[in-house]
Amino acid sequence: MATHRETILTALHARLSALPATVLRGEVLPERVPAEGLLILRDGEPGEPEVTLSPPAYHYQHRAEIEAVVQGATRDVAFDTLTASVGMALAADRTLGGLCDWVEAEAPRPVDLPVEGAASLKASVIPVVLHYSTADPLA
Repeated sequence: MATHRETILTALHARLSALPATVLRGEVLPERVPAEGLLILRDGEPGEPEVTLSPPAYHYQHRAEIEAVVQGATRDVAFDTLTASVGMALAADRTLGGLCDWVEAEAPRPVDLPVEGAASLKASVIPVVLHYSTADPLA
């Protein structure tokens, strides 16, 4: 049986997988970036929870990360389109089907990465904060 945290991350991955980009979870950057772009979901850190008692509840602001990568001559437009599509996918259901209290992304900080013998990459990490509660920090 999956933990609540894993269920949320799986739901986030599924939501991102509906986008036209290739979406991976916890993988290394492949040698080739698909033309439609690449998203890699990193599990991130749940952080220290706030705890309430009677009954005990652990309230997390889990920081996952989405690595967004595009390549090619039109990488600026492609990057903008890709990051906007991530924002729209998250805004379409801020609770991931009721699994979270709220899901919000932070603004990306894009960088251009030179690639020897190929077009440069444009990449960024998009922090995503997952607000949720559990009855047990290991559940």
